[in-house]
Amino acid sequence: MSRFTTAVFLLLCASVCGQCGKMKHSLRRTSEQHHKHGTSLFKKMLDETKTHQLKSDHLLRVDDHDFTMRPAFAGPAVPVGVDVQVESLDSISEVDMDFTMTLYLRHYWKDERLSFPSKTNKSMTFDGRLVKKIWVPDVFFVHSKRSFIHDTTTENIMIRVYPDGHVLYSLRVTVTSACNMDFSRFPLDTQTCTLELESYAYTDEDLMLYWKSGDESLSTDDKISLSQFLIQEFHTTSRLAFYSSTGWYNRLYINFTLRRHIFFFLLQTYFPATLMVMLSWVSFWIDRRAVPARVSLGITTVLTMSTIITGVNASMPRVSYIKAVDIYLWVSFVFVFLSVLEYAAVNYLTTVHDGTDRKSKEKPLPCTCDISQARTMILDETYSKPDTNGLTGYTQAPVSSEKAADKQDHMVVCLSLANEATAAKKKSLRGFRIIQNTHVIDAYSRMIFPGAFIFFNLIYWSVYC
Repeated sequence: MSRFTTAVFLLLCASVCGQCGKMKHSLRRTSEQHHKHGTSLFKKMLDETKTHQLKSDHLLRVDDHDFTMRPAFAGPAVPVGVDVQVESLDSISEVDMDFTMTLYLRHYWKDERLSFPSKTNKSMTFDGRLVKKIWVPDVFFVHSKRSFIHDTTTENIMIRVYPDGHVLYSLRVTVTSACNMDFSRFPLDTQTCTLELESYAYTDEDLMLYWKSGDESLSTDDKISLSQFLIQEFHTTSRLAFYSSTGWYNRLYINFTLRRHIFFFLLQTYFPATLMVMLSWVSFWIDRRAVPARVSLGITTVLTMSTIITGVNASMPRVSYIKAVDIYLWVSFVFVFLSVLEYAAVNYLTTVHDGTDRKSKEKPLPCTCDISQARTMILDETYSKPDTNGLTGYTQAPVSSEKAADKQDHMVVCLSLANEATAAKKKSLRGFRIIQNTHVIDAYSRMIFPGAFIFFNLIYWSVYC
């Protein structure tokens, strides 16, 4: 029994040793082949090791440095170049006096802490997740009301790091900023708005902002257009800004000039106002006795002008100075109002003239003298006999000299009163010559009103255009 067990044990040991020999031989052969030609297995193992060692945190040594401090801390100012590509100019608001712009904001600087070895000298690109781990410039928009970084589908942020430590930091931003507008020439105005960039924490001793390529640092999309404005010019400037509590800061400016399209306001404001003024002139050709027609026409034009003025001012800020459109609308309103007053004057003078004629017809003479008495007085002894021969048929009764004298005095008084009444009547006729011909006022108004309005338009458009 013991021999049988011993034999079995020896067979098992021999088989195990044979298998081990075969495995060693196959491994030796495989290693020789791999050493000569290489295999995908070893390459894969080497690539996995390389990939593990080239993680961004390990390659950029983010954990080895304190990125809460700027590059070259306590040394010279860090130069940060900036360039901007304007994607769209979304809106211009006159009421809020601001504008909204979408742009690509790019920063360029060098941080030697981010340098890494590279044989191909190629850069590495990262998304916004790396921003929270490294130092980036703290640029903000001065006079900004609202701004945000686009985050669809992820945050629109890109960081590109070069082997020598140069960094490109780009983000897509929409900003609404204030714009000080001057409406003294509205709507024939030209506005200049400015978007200002500045570091919030670092003064010019720590961070130096500058336009990377001068005027070429600002580029715009050719498809940018606005409904009410024509974009005339985009240009860049820079200067220092001083704060009494913190010091001097580098500030960059994006300036753009906008000229307003006038055609919209010609259709919506100027043309209707001109038509209302011309419509008010129609009353000059309507008979002055047609009171309802002329009064209703005048009131309608006045109310329409008031509505136009109210509508224009509703879409504008409440500025304390007079705008160009206000001058035109209010002068047009005055012309319409004067046409109403013109008819009021014509109607009043016509009423006065009719009353004067009625009184003159009904009023008796101031003195009546008896012709028979006058003729009897003429037969006084003072007249010669041949003269009395011509007065055949008149009374020949004798008249005393005293009674004849009294009658003669009475006749003189009557004649003088009659002369005074005639003179007064002539004077009143001269004074109311226009009243007798009230249609002359309408005739003059047909020429004076259009001529004055045309003269005003010539002056207005020559000054503001």
